[in-house]
Amino acid sequence: MPGSPYTDLDRPPLSAVRLRRALVAPHGPWARLELLAETGSTNADVAEYARSGEPEGLVLVAERQSAGRGRRGREWQSPARAGIATSVLLRPGEAVAERGWAPVPPSAYGWLPLLAGVALVEAVTRLAELEATLKWPNDLLVGAAKCGGILAEGVPAVGVAAAPAIVLGIGLNVTLRADELPENPTGLPATSLRLAGAAATDRDPLLRALLRSLGDWYERWRAAEGSAVASGLRAAYLGVCATVDRPVRVLLPDGGELTGTATGVDPDGQLVVATPEATRHLSAGDILHLR
Repeated sequence: MPGSPYTDLDRPPLSAVRLRRALVAPHGPWARLELLAETGSTNADVAEYARSGEPEGLVLVAERQSAGRGRRGREWQSPARAGIATSVLLRPGEAVAERGWAPVPPSAYGWLPLLAGVALVEAVTRLAELEATLKWPNDLLVGAAKCGGILAEGVPAVGVAAAPAIVLGIGLNVTLRADELPENPTGLPATSLRLAGAAATDRDPLLRALLRSLGDWYERWRAAEGSAVASGLRAAYLGVCATVDRPVRVLLPDGGELTGTATGVDPDGQLVVATPEATRHLSAGDILHLR
């Protein structure tokens, strides 16, 4: 049947009922989960929910994105049911009395995309049985190729009492074939879990593992009042970051660039780059790994 989700048997549809049963409270860490057959951008959709006052804990999953976005306005698209496209709504600036969570200071929000990266590596490593690493700040690498990405966006507070929201979007190429891979303007080749020889490419357990890990790390980070050190997040990130301890070229948001050695990630999640002139702490930029 044209348009049926079962026409490509290698790409079965997700089940909202099963995902909610596994991931939504009281059985899981999330407050609400919605599954869409298609949307323009899950991040844009969740941002609209945030502006309407949606509380923390919404998860939106799309079987296909027609206008998915990456950093610097780049597109992130894939065929229907060939990958994972999900966004979550967080409000780290709100106190949660029943959890004993104090508001997290905005200076710590830079760790949220790195937190999502750690969760993504954990899911891919455990279920796909592939060696995955992270290119600071937001790319999942399998070997030297990009297999996934993360986009964090802030949504200003609405109303006097509301806290700003952070929307975390995560995209993962799962069963894309070679002729379906997106072009990557940063120079990295693209891949998918299937092309990389993954042990498993079933999106349902991959998505469950990703969202459970993301929820677990967020709980630890909130319980530590946003401290990446006290929560163990900084150590976990450094353990899977392929950018630290290597020469890099950084394309800066203002159009400039610099070359140096990435020496670490500071307590605020910024990349530390030593250049011949000075040591720089960078909150944004496109990183090119140099040989």
